[in-house]
Amino acid sequence: MLIINTKIHALLESTSLFKATELAAILSDARENGRSICEAVLAGSDVKEDQFLEKLAEVMDLPFQRLKEIQIEKDLIEKLPPKAIFQYNVVPLSKEDDGLRVATNNPFTPGLIDALRLAAECRIRLVLSPGEDIATAAKKFYGVGAETLDLMMQDDRIDLEDEEGLLKQDLSELDQEASVVKFVNQIIWEAYKDRATDIHIEPMEMDLRIRYRVDGVLHEAPMPPQLKRFQSSVISRIKVMANMDIAEKRLPQDGRISVRIRGAEIDVRVSTMPTVYGESVSLRLLMRGGGLVTMKDLGLNESDSLLLKKMITRPHGILLVTGPTGSGKSTSLYAWLHTINSVDKRIMSAEDPIEYEMPGVNQVQMRPEIGLTFANTLRTFLRQDPDVIMVGEIRDKETAEISIRAALTGHLVFSTIHTNDSASTITRLLDMGIEPFLVASSVEGIVAQRLVRSLCKACRQPVEIDQAFLSEHNFPIERLATEGPIYEAVGCDECRGNGYKGRTGIFEILSVTDEIRPLIIAHASANEIKQRAVAEHGMKNLREDGWDKVLDGVTTIDEILRVTEEDDFEEE
Repeated sequence: MLIINTKIHALLESTSLFKATELAAILSDARENGRSICEAVLAGSDVKEDQFLEKLAEVMDLPFQRLKEIQIEKDLIEKLPPKAIFQYNVVPLSKEDDGLRVATNNPFTPGLIDALRLAAECRIRLVLSPGEDIATAAKKFYGVGAETLDLMMQDDRIDLEDEEGLLKQDLSELDQEASVVKFVNQIIWEAYKDRATDIHIEPMEMDLRIRYRVDGVLHEAPMPPQLKRFQSSVISRIKVMANMDIAEKRLPQDGRISVRIRGAEIDVRVSTMPTVYGESVSLRLLMRGGGLVTMKDLGLNESDSLLLKKMITRPHGILLVTGPTGSGKSTSLYAWLHTINSVDKRIMSAEDPIEYEMPGVNQVQMRPEIGLTFANTLRTFLRQDPDVIMVGEIRDKETAEISIRAALTGHLVFSTIHTNDSASTITRLLDMGIEPFLVASSVEGIVAQRLVRSLCKACRQPVEIDQAFLSEHNFPIERLATEGPIYEAVGCDECRGNGYKGRTGIFEILSVTDEIRPLIIAHASANEIKQRAVAEHGMKNLREDGWDKVLDGVTTIDEILRVTEEDDFEEE
């Protein structure tokens, strides 16, 4: 526990940042609750950490430094062991004549300088830096879980051949003894903190690469160089957690892990695939306990929102959402259900997997291995007196036919299907072998969507784009005079240097009206259907909706071009 003495009191008083009563409360909090001085300051005042440390550095005659663009040389990294780095939340910055400059956000830690001096075997000169800067630098240059692997190697306590003995602890206990169990916990915890949707563990010839997918884009996680040595143990730990056969390394396997981290219920889907250098493991993180998106959160413009609300409140028919994997289709379906969910509607859903648990909805998890398929479940649903049915995905003719039968017998059906745009969904259903008159009479609307990264509002900056470039991509240049400006991504602490924070949707909504139905029955091409929808109802394609988001300052031109690359607007 930190001993608060008169010297610390005098130093804090000298910063002139706190009133006497505020200072007394901060010191009391640090003394009684075992907080560091910096933690107590942030908890007990409105002073920001960088402001406090900058002032404290002044009165203590120490340098203050932000660590955003810092580069640490390899020989400096080797000066301090990972255990010291992560235990004290410090990072080495540079060499001095007879010592080492080390960044800390808590110079009052008991025994800090002595411990670092013993570890580095040289004189220590402290530099004050924000804790988040230090943690980011430590993770970047030492790697996620570096202290865990370092301890494992020092103690040599992990038997790399004893794969079955690696699994005896609960994932939520993040302060377990150093082991491969703790390391796997740290991988998942870091992914959760970074808002990642997927974790990919990929064996290479000389390395074990771990990547997180954040806001739809893959980022390589910094890992300790010795991680390759523990490849077999890490993968075996995950396989046992997911109830897989750890002895089977020749065939792909699927499993599931249910975990609780800091109160959040997370369902992790696990898939393994044998590769030339070992098994590649993919983990999909699904938040079961919260985070349900509503209609207003999807990113729909006002006219599309009104049109969609009209569609989802119809008494019968099929409403389909389409797009590639990871385009937010399931999220949209849940938002629709959330909007119409009421005590007077019986809603049933067939899902694989159940990504969100929704009160008031009868959700069924598909289990093909025992015959519980989409088609079989739908047949049973029709005997359960439902008003609304949600089908996770229409994958085959049988499921499509039963969904159409349900729509024609007075049920409202929501589902997803994989096509490039809304009009192509019609031809996809016809290609499955569904009769054109059935498609025309049952399908009420089709929503094509993509997800784009949203600009960080704290750091986005206006940018001038070459008009020839804008014209080449059919950007509505004439609107720049009254709308805009166009923004670009920059990067700051708020968005962890990415320039983006979160995602939003872009949409193309095709309403199957009396003008469209004859085209379906006549086997018209997707392009003909699309042109009629634009001419009759002013339908916007994905890229046009994207340009609206760019002019609203929500995202960037690069993002729209990235996700609508093959969806160029065609002049009529």
